Amino acid sequence: MSLVVAVVGGLHTDARKAAVARLLAEVPGSVVLHHDLATAAAGTVVRTVRDRDGVLSAGEAPLVNDCACCALREDLVPELRRLADDGTTRLAIVELWDSVEPKAMAEVVTSGGLTVTSVITAVDPALVLPYLANGDDLAEAGLAAAATDRRTVADTFARQLEYAPVLALADSPEADDEDRELLAQLHPTARQVPIGHGGLAGPTPPSAASTAAAPAPEPAAARAPGQAPGLGPLARAALAGFDVEAAAAAQHPACALLPAEADQHGVSTLVWHRRRPFHPERLYAALEDLTCAAARSRGRFWLADKPDALLHWDAAGGALCVESAGLWLAALPDAAWEMVPPMRRAAAALDWHAEHGDCCNHLVFTSPGLDRDGLAHLLESCLLTDAEYAAGRDAWKRLPSAFDTLLEI
Repeated sequence: MSLVVAVVGGLHTDARKAAVARLLAEVPGSVVLHHDLATAAAGTVVRTVRDRDGVLSAGEAPLVNDCACCALREDLVPELRRLADDGTTRLAIVELWDSVEPKAMAEVVTSGGLTVTSVITAVDPALVLPYLANGDDLAEAGLAAAATDRRTVADTFARQLEYAPVLALADSPEADDEDRELLAQLHPTARQVPIGHGGLAGPTPPSAASTAAAPAPEPAAARAPGQAPGLGPLARAALAGFDVEAAAAAQHPACALLPAEADQHGVSTLVWHRRRPFHPERLYAALEDLTCAAARSRGRFWLADKPDALLHWDAAGGALCVESAGLWLAALPDAAWEMVPPMRRAAAALDWHAEHGDCCNHLVFTSPGLDRDGLAHLLESCLLTDAEYAAGRDAWKRLPSAFDTLLEI
């Protein structure tokens, strides 16, 4: 039996456990591998392997460089290989600890020569906005994975949510249309799979799983290779296949698949796209208002004093992260284009401008109660004026560099 791996994560612990319980019930021969990072303060990470009937094995992995996540990385692949060599496990479900991000772990598993067939983030729709609004450091919440972990609850949750192609949705009585619409606008391409409320209490009995969760049998041609008929929707999603390289490329600021314009159930997404660079001082002065204008904003932007630099905008929980993501393709010599991933070249070609190439501002703001007009007006006021724009690039580069301390350039 060939072992495949599904990664299940998320800060919504009850939803994550329900998703794992559902997979154990739906996929014969599945086991769950979990590293509990909560014990890291005592110097170890506790590893358990269990199936639907209970714990199969338990052990400890020592901390590596005072980093619980590093210990997880060192221990995960050997444990998965042991399961593969045993030959009795069909699906290894890697249940990530609360604040562990799935991108890093999916890449670790793949680099270890194993096959990841899905990444699933479990979500309670009623908790999406509270978590996006939580600007507390993970350390304050007892969720830091290392002494040097400076992430916040909001930005960690946003990355967990947006990386996964599958969202396992707990049936939350508190969730309303606004909550579900916010989730849909934040990650419109995700496959949403309801996992029901009963799963929160533990594994679904086999008879219940087969009668309540499993849909009508589908044609063989519609099933991914290796899938058996009669599997429930979450199990099919877990075995559907996953491309780690494509997922990483889709997260790059230059070609990220950002949400589209939307306005439903009190939730709006504003897509703001302009071919003129920002004035660095005016944008810097507006950062607090822009960051707090939406529950979530992201994208790429163009500063006049650094016209060749592609800059990444990433905001959640009232905090903004600005990073350099390299150069715009328009600033690269032709010979360097062959070194750029195909997805990025394709994205640039679709957005190419005769004068500026791929240089642009493409920012997306998603939130309940979004003041679209006010936000658009504020963004417009931060662009170069007609006179400043006409002065040309040499003049742009002489503008004050308000972002140097943020970018550490």
